[in-house]
Amino acid sequence: MAFPLVSGMETFTRMRFLLKLIVCLIIGMLSALSLPPWHQVYLLFISFPMLLFFISIVKGGVRASIVGWVFGFGHFVVGFYWVGYAFLVDAPRYGWLAPFAVILLASILSFFPALTTFLTWRIIQRLNTPREGAIIIFALLWALMEWVRSFLFSGFPWNLIGTVWANSDEMMQFASVGGVYGLGFVTIIFFSLPILLVGKPITIRGNSLLFFGFLGFLIFWFGGVFRLLDAKDLVVKGVNFRLVQANIPQNLKWNPHLKFSHIERQIKLSSLPSKINKPPSYIIWPETAVTYDLANEKLLRLKISKLLPKDVTLITGAPRSSVSSEGKPLYWNSLHALASNGTIIATYDKAHLVPFGEYIPFQSIIGLSKLTEGRVDFSPGRQGQLWKLPNLPIVAPLICYEAIFPNEVAMLGLEPGWFLNITNDAWFGLSAGPYQHLAAVRFRAVEMGVPLIRVANTGISAVIDSYGRIRNKLALGTSGIIDFELPLRTRKVPLYGRFGNIIMLVVFVGASGLALCLRQSNR
Repeated sequence: MAFPLVSGMETFTRMRFLLKLIVCLIIGMLSALSLPPWHQVYLLFISFPMLLFFISIVKGGVRASIVGWVFGFGHFVVGFYWVGYAFLVDAPRYGWLAPFAVILLASILSFFPALTTFLTWRIIQRLNTPREGAIIIFALLWALMEWVRSFLFSGFPWNLIGTVWANSDEMMQFASVGGVYGLGFVTIIFFSLPILLVGKPITIRGNSLLFFGFLGFLIFWFGGVFRLLDAKDLVVKGVNFRLVQANIPQNLKWNPHLKFSHIERQIKLSSLPSKINKPPSYIIWPETAVTYDLANEKLLRLKISKLLPKDVTLITGAPRSSVSSEGKPLYWNSLHALASNGTIIATYDKAHLVPFGEYIPFQSIIGLSKLTEGRVDFSPGRQGQLWKLPNLPIVAPLICYEAIFPNEVAMLGLEPGWFLNITNDAWFGLSAGPYQHLAAVRFRAVEMGVPLIRVANTGISAVIDSYGRIRNKLALGTSGIIDFELPLRTRKVPLYGRFGNIIMLVVFVGASGLALCLRQSNR
């Protein structure tokens, strides 16, 4: 791919490879600042065009992949610095691992940008693709790698590029059509457009792509505006909820001398006067809010139900245990619905477990124990479980980071009237992690047209409507309650909710064809 250089750009071309890598590391770190909670989206106008430019001037696919890996390393180190906080909860045992965990995670995830840049370089060199086609190819491959990252090695679709728009309700609405992957695809195209200004003269194709790129951005934004104009703030009548955020520090959560006092703290919050002058019929506590095995503690269930307001159903997280037919102990990270008489009327066991947090992959080789309480791995539950609770639409329970997986949430089908996401982000303190978690789950509401209720131990708890808008929330690191009526799902199922990633497959095929046409025209 020939990039005619403007005056002064020869300096970058002659720059030593090591210096190029240093620049790539810096722009990769800058690109991470576009993510929540920073939202400095304009920095992508620098990082993506410069990355594309370096791809175009390096010699060989190996160097192109190294450029991508270094860019990705900077991007992921800044984006995931908060992972190290989890190792500081039990600092005497695991604190020394904190920096290595961040570096290792960033190093592994950087292979996805490395493969993106390698394939981009390979394709544009093989097809003699001009800059216009290179932008499309690069955006396609980046979005494709994000999708692969969502399921490979158990998956980790955190900090997808589309989530940079989490501070714009209008731009988020495009996810109702193309999902967060589709939004990421058009985002990369838009922010890569300045590469067209690197060389001269700007061709007719380049001017056209610049024009239609910025026009497309305006269309997407105005499309979001019009979609939100049609949004109705309708609620399920006659059912009132209360979310409880007790803000219990993670290093005290499992203290045997404080376990019941934590329950009493949550009962006290549950018993406060209603903020909407309507007593709650459902009270929701976060992940492992009860640190006892509630399913096997009948007396405890009766005691809790008697201390709660009358005729209230409690939904709470708690560990669950059993013994296999071989006599092996089994443990689950569970969610229970507890009726006012102390009877458990529904149970959900977390299906998608967190590696190293809830189980250790290749434990015989690694020789470490998981970070969560107890040294025995959790067992996965059955995926796709739905609850039918009295006087409520069907609910899809999601524990912790299960809600960040677009594919898995879409597989729940069109039955759920709302999503319930309980979590415990206390592991990550007052860092960027909880903000990024909240941003990710908001896109599930937009994609499926289904409201999402999020309850977190230390925050951020939130009521999210079917358009991804935050109707109410409790700030990170605070204690309190939210009283609310459940929002209704959208009247019409969004396109992404009906067809899932089939839409993106069609877009990818069309965009690939366009890139090929540009190649033929260039020849």
